Amino acid sequence: MSKRANGEGSIGQRADGMWRASTYVFDTDSNKVRRYVYGKTREVAAAKLVELQSLTQKHIPAAPVKHTVRTFGEEWVRRLRDDEKRKPATVANYEWILKQYVYDVVGKVRLTSLTPNHVRKVMSTTAARRRTRKDGQTGEPLSARTVQLTRAVLRALLAEAQRDELIHRNVAALVKGPTVTRDEVQPWTAQEVDTFLKVAGEHRLGALFSVGVALGMRKGELLALRWADVDLTNKTLRVRSTLQRLGNGEGIVKGLPKSSLSRRTIPLPQKSLTTLVKHRATQKGERTAAGDDWRDLDFVFTTQEGNHVEPRYVNTLFDILQKRAGVRRIRFHDLRHTCATLLFTQGVTARTIMGVLGHSQMSITTDLYGHVMPTTLRDAADAMDEALGG
Repeated sequence: MSKRANGEGSIGQRADGMWRASTYVFDTDSNKVRRYVYGKTREVAAAKLVELQSLTQKHIPAAPVKHTVRTFGEEWVRRLRDDEKRKPATVANYEWILKQYVYDVVGKVRLTSLTPNHVRKVMSTTAARRRTRKDGQTGEPLSARTVQLTRAVLRALLAEAQRDELIHRNVAALVKGPTVTRDEVQPWTAQEVDTFLKVAGEHRLGALFSVGVALGMRKGELLALRWADVDLTNKTLRVRSTLQRLGNGEGIVKGLPKSSLSRRTIPLPQKSLTTLVKHRATQKGERTAAGDDWRDLDFVFTTQEGNHVEPRYVNTLFDILQKRAGVRRIRFHDLRHTCATLLFTQGVTARTIMGVLGHSQMSITTDLYGHVMPTTLRDAADAMDEALGG
């Protein structure tokens, strides 16, 4: 190899014509190791050498990283599982997205070799995929929201790698995400709610739907509700946990609500109070009939033996009762939207509705239910006219 120039570091030309430069850099344990970089010209190799020397001067690790996207992703998921602050459902969703949409495309790529184009390829490949229907046939293309979530999970993975000083930039943060158009919520009207609840009231779990729409509670919050959380004397209900079924054979998992503001105490409307009192009496009868087979878990909504209710069964039952009632079909989560919409139309403020639903930010409430806001704004304008004598 040719002699290096003064102050240039170790740099020279190989027999094949490529230029190689080397210097000592730090690894993630602050040990010094020799690092080699290459270039087709002396200038390219020298520029790479200067970059390494700059990182070393700043005590930033620059040793070669063996981790691929998959190996680091698997380590990251293990860390998340050990973090008590992380909801099991969130971690399971992250892992599922990585396995479904990320690893097949860039799983074998080294973290340090990942580029914005790799991220764009992950997004375009995800966007080109189609859903698989229950009958096994190919369905609609995946939504822009799925593409957005895939990029978000990859970005979070790379942010962790950056905190570990394995990479020096987060290439997923450099790539613009897809534009997601939020479908306007089409909740039930008060008449549709009334029609449905009359039919649902004939079922032993009718109270679950009645309380759900009256208080805007999430399905997992309803299924985790215990009688200890219900104060029938002071007419309040506390939301403290959720119950969800996770994939990958993990089964039913109890966790914390979505955010700190989701852990809330809600005043009970008189109709909900009456419904719960009646439901408790029915449950006591079922407990007596079950005898020794009854499981005393204190859940408000149970099977006839006292066990928790299967989340997927709630969806199935909801579909059956909607068809029986002859009402427009909506998702179970839309009962929550229906609650908010009915409250808005009754003049309840966005801040109060935010508290009832347990949203973490006011913007979530206003963004979701902006279609109801014009009525509220019109009321405000009329009130100002009255105040000013207009």
